[in-house]
Amino acid sequence: MWIYYALLSAFFASLTAIFAKIGVKDINTDLATAIRTVVILILAWGIVLFRGGLATVNTLTKHNLLFLVLSGIATGLSWIFYFKALQLGKVAQVAPIDKLSVALTIILAFVFLKEPISIKEMMGAGLIIAGSLVLIL
Repeated sequence: MWIYYALLSAFFASLTAIFAKIGVKDINTDLATAIRTVVILILAWGIVLFRGGLATVNTLTKHNLLFLVLSGIATGLSWIFYFKALQLGKVAQVAPIDKLSVALTIILAFVFLKEPISIKEMMGAGLIIAGSLVLIL
């Protein structure tokens, strides 16, 4: 079941790049990021309210909140740099380089979360890195 969600995520992420490239034309990219964030905020809270997620707010720990805040900061910084890169570069170059995050995530999950990494995952991460290098050079 998770694969369907992952494929939908990839599809919508690709639409994000296309829509963002069109949306950041001739405007301040920080403003574009702020507008995008408000839309996401409304959408996310709408889903929480619709699906009854607010009832579990009391289960959040300080640990949960700390790492969700850190994740939010990392997401915000990622979006700010992504929008600027899209404004200045071509989607066909920026998006694949941005996806280096996949390889970096595999490596960081191994280092910090002690998740096992298979040969297949190492090879996949290596191919992503190699492909990004091809696009950069």
